[in-house]
Amino acid sequence: MTDLLSLSFSELEALMPELGEKRFVASQLFGWLHRQRVCDFEAMTNLSRLLREKLKNNYVISGCTIAKKLVSVYDNTVKYLFSLQDGEQIESVVMKYKYGYTICVSSQVGCKMGCTFCASGIAGFVRNLLPGEILSQVYTASRDLGIRISHVVMMGVGEPMDNLDNVLRFLSLITDEKGYNLSMRNISLSTCGVVPGIYRLMEENLQLTLSISLHAPNDEIRSRTMPVNRRWPMHELLQACRAYTEHTGRRISFEYALIAGVNDSDRDAKELASRLRGMLCHVNLIPVNSVKERDYVRSSPARVQSFQHTLELCHINATVRRTLGSDINASCGQLRRGEGPGTDNSQS
Repeated sequence: MTDLLSLSFSELEALMPELGEKRFVASQLFGWLHRQRVCDFEAMTNLSRLLREKLKNNYVISGCTIAKKLVSVYDNTVKYLFSLQDGEQIESVVMKYKYGYTICVSSQVGCKMGCTFCASGIAGFVRNLLPGEILSQVYTASRDLGIRISHVVMMGVGEPMDNLDNVLRFLSLITDEKGYNLSMRNISLSTCGVVPGIYRLMEENLQLTLSISLHAPNDEIRSRTMPVNRRWPMHELLQACRAYTEHTGRRISFEYALIAGVNDSDRDAKELASRLRGMLCHVNLIPVNSVKERDYVRSSPARVQSFQHTLELCHINATVRRTLGSDINASCGQLRRGEGPGTDNSQS
């Protein structure tokens, strides 16, 4: 059955005459779905009972239910294990900052990319998420916490550029002024380097923040840790990034997970700086997360500081990402599929 949460306002308008309704009813339905964030047709009390019955019998509202919820004792970061309607599971993380609440959402069940420092793809790839299933992570978390989520980062499980049609529709829906009305400037989308997706996103000319999971200063290290680099090596990726910044005027954020003895030397920092020189960009340094299937060790605080200092001496703006939810494995790379409701996947 068709997922109503994935339909645009104009598509709902076009649907109304087919259901024997006036077009204005689409505004009421869209409001229930995206303003009140209701997932039960019976709760849509200003719709006629006949229409509610038609909707219930012929359409679905894609959603997710909370299978497990972990709350950090340190900073109140919340990690959700969500169950989808087909029984698959995804994870989202809600973080509190001075400016409001940010949610990190998944775009796929599993991941194909195989980055060696990330836990997300270890259990394999299953399927893409529908726009409504991505939206539902935001709506379910906001209902559960009783808050308005003001920022969205697409850095959870999955590669957004590998599900770009659905991701673009999600972006259109969540920013629709008739619905949730989130500012596009409050959205970040991360890719491990799917070059055609960067060019397509560039043509959309959206005012979001594009983040590139770079994590290496050269092809040798990047191909070893990120298989996507064998398909689109660094020169192609960075060429696309330069084109993106020039076309959109938007700064790119390069994510760089520091792995002890792999990519964290001052020499690596200088090589990275030489590649990024002259680009409108920022480097976000991340001490790598522990993954029990890997033997990577995070760089020491002194090494992180030295790497950052070296970049800044080379006139590359760099900051170290604040760690949130460390006691509940909330950080990037810790998201996993297949944990049952009673299972705690935290690591000491």
